[in-house]
Amino acid sequence: MRHRRRARAEDRIRCLKDGGLRNLPLHGFDQNKIWLAVVALAADLLAWMQTLALDGAARRWKPKRLRLRIFSLAGVLARTARVTTVHLSERSPWADLAAAALARLRALDLQAAPPG
Repeated sequence: MRHRRRARAEDRIRCLKDGGLRNLPLHGFDQNKIWLAVVALAADLLAWMQTLALDGAARRWKPKRLRLRIFSLAGVLARTARVTTVHLSERSPWADLAAAALARLRALDLQAAPPG
């Protein structure tokens, strides 16, 4: 049991390094402190997005694979009649997964919205 927790922690550290923790790009201590906070926030958002929006094997994808398959999809944001719509490229094999993830997030937003 202990080795699983350790492996999970090492996996999270590896993901953080892939997400910007590998190098501290700024010169000042306070600037790098802000950089670390942004990296930690991005890692939290990524973990919650995988938990709430994705299903199946996509929940366990590493950040590099998510960037390659989901975050680099070609698409257009369109706003018509105060409604924002995302048009994804139909050629991408991952467009259906991204559309389903957006629909799940939108459904969560509608459930959390107060009536009225």
